[in-house]
Amino acid sequence: MYIMKVVTTTKARAQLSSLINEVRYGNTQIGIGRRNKIEAVIIKYPDSINDRANELTALNEYGGSFDFLNDEPDIYSEDDIKKDT
Repeated sequence: MYIMKVVTTTKARAQLSSLINEVRYGNTQIGIGRRNKIEAVIIKYPDSINDRANELTALNEYGGSFDFLNDEPDIYSEDDIKKDT
């Protein structure tokens, strides 16, 4: 199970540059919050956006929202996909 790193708003202000680098190069997300409650999240902005998808979909993809699918079994073969085309 993935546990997101969470920092306080005070720490985020003091270390914003290093937090951005951690997200950008570490391919992770960081929550920012107060009183043990996340209020915002820093996610990596994609280097390029798929023209066929909207910006929100691209942000979800690069932000790790779909990473759980990497552990899921493939239920369709390439032949199944080709049948519809």
